[in-house]
Amino acid sequence: MTSFAALHVPGRPLLLPNVWEFGFAAALADAGHPAVGTTSLGVSAAAGLADGAPESRAATVALAKSLAPLDILVSIDLADGFSADPAEVADLVAELADAGVVGVNLEDGRGDALAPIVVQAALLAKVRERVPGMFLNARTDTHWLGTGPVADAVTRARAYAEAGADCVFVPGLHEPADVTELVEAVDVPVNLLYLPGKATFSELASLGVARVSFGSMPYRVALSAALATVDSVREGAELPVRPPSYGDVTALLP
Repeated sequence: MTSFAALHVPGRPLLLPNVWEFGFAAALADAGHPAVGTTSLGVSAAAGLADGAPESRAATVALAKSLAPLDILVSIDLADGFSADPAEVADLVAELADAGVVGVNLEDGRGDALAPIVVQAALLAKVRERVPGMFLNARTDTHWLGTGPVADAVTRARAYAEAGADCVFVPGLHEPADVTELVEAVDVPVNLLYLPGKATFSELASLGVARVSFGSMPYRVALSAALATVDSVREGAELPVRPPSYGDVTALLP
């Protein structure tokens, strides 16, 4: 199987679907997708918790362990790491590595603010020291929390790469000039979030992006499709989507 790092090619980006439960991941593996990520919003919502809440740590770990046996590479969204103690976060990443997880995502967003650069860089460095083989995707929320200058994202991305990150993730960044500036300013692959109505997948590829994530979109689309199905049955209309059969789904299960 191709390594996770090898899938991150500038100009030929990895399209990474984000899942929140086993069935969707199994369907993606069956369809031949090489890798899958998780979505903190989907995992938290499925457990009845706030997005990235510390209490969602257990659900995140349980999902990771259920996905690891699948014939697909697995990267786990750890939000802020579920702890302010870098050693505890590093121990969590080590536990996931032992379960077969190949990548993790750690963000510098702390509610409506950003962690100080030195604090987040120290966290990343601790994780890198503890689990040297893990693909470490460092997310900065400079553009997710606002529309600050791309220079802010560049500064953080460089610091996180120097701390050991294998890839930098700037959700919300989409203007071609800004994307190009970031790609040219850092020495590691760049990960962006697909935003409907903004740059297309092929456009992001042409700008040198190496990974395009879906984030919580699949979870939100699933909610919309389920609600639309209920409405269609009530109104006597055709189903909005053709679902897989019961047998199709059970065939994906252990």
